[in-house]
Amino acid sequence: MGLFTYTMAGGGFILMGTWEALASTNPNHNSIPPSPLSTIHPPQQASSSKTKTNPSSSSSLTFVFFSVLSSLFLLNSLVSFFDALNSNDKMGSALQLQVLAIVSLFLLYSFTGFVVNFKNFILMPCSFLSLIGLFAFVEEFLLFYLQRKDPSGIENRYYDLLLVPIAVCLFATMMEVKSPKSNYPKLARGVGLILQGTWFVQMGISFYTNLIAHGCALHEKSRGNYTIRCKGHPEYHRARAVATLQFNCHLALTVLLVVGIYSVFVRKYGVPGDLMQYRPLGAEMQQIENAQFTLDSDDDGGEEIKEVENMGKQNVGMLELGVNGHGSH
Repeated sequence: MGLFTYTMAGGGFILMGTWEALASTNPNHNSIPPSPLSTIHPPQQASSSKTKTNPSSSSSLTFVFFSVLSSLFLLNSLVSFFDALNSNDKMGSALQLQVLAIVSLFLLYSFTGFVVNFKNFILMPCSFLSLIGLFAFVEEFLLFYLQRKDPSGIENRYYDLLLVPIAVCLFATMMEVKSPKSNYPKLARGVGLILQGTWFVQMGISFYTNLIAHGCALHEKSRGNYTIRCKGHPEYHRARAVATLQFNCHLALTVLLVVGIYSVFVRKYGVPGDLMQYRPLGAEMQQIENAQFTLDSDDDGGEEIKEVENMGKQNVGMLELGVNGHGSH
């Protein structure tokens, strides 16, 4: 059951991250609706809506999908909460209350975005939805940063590494609040969501399958409260090193995939944003090479200088003759 939950959660994050990255790299905003974590623009005028396709219906479907995924997280947390109550696990019930708070923020975000897209009479600032998403990522970061059920548990190492993609999503959303029209915060957040999703899948495989670190075992108090303990210090340090190696592989794979897909989109649609205003230096150098210049040689310049000096000497001599009274009258 734990493997299925982690796999579903990771798949959801991967889908959202892929959508974020594709929506930020594609310049055709009319054919692709805004992503679930992007800003909401005010409704267009009636004249423009007749000529162009209104993407509000597709965007509303995106928010519906996002709300359904958040509802599944909410249902899973409720099941884990009641399981902890039946097992008299106070720690497990407290952890699920924190998860419920985070899921509630994401549900608020999806519901607000759906209402703003579907109902034109509700107007709000463009950065309002990004601010709600920022609060949700801050709570998620604090959840995994402060979660230390068992100091000797290997799962703490996985939670520490999970803070990296969460921090990327957090700072990207913060930059989106400041610059809502820029596509680069959306691209960075999409990469963070993809890495977060792949790491959730890796945690499910490392916790609930035979691929768990050698010498370690899973101890589960309730459905949402578990720890992974090792036999001794060598097994403990080896398990932490294996977790770090796994995260490095996930990070390298994510970077390679994102760079490859982004290069394909740039080659097909061109460079997005203000980068098209830059000129390559090679074009300016070619213009300079094609230009024709006529430069006199140093010998010609020297002859002209000598002629000017001779003319000056002749004029000085004529002035001296005039002063002595020998000049022509």
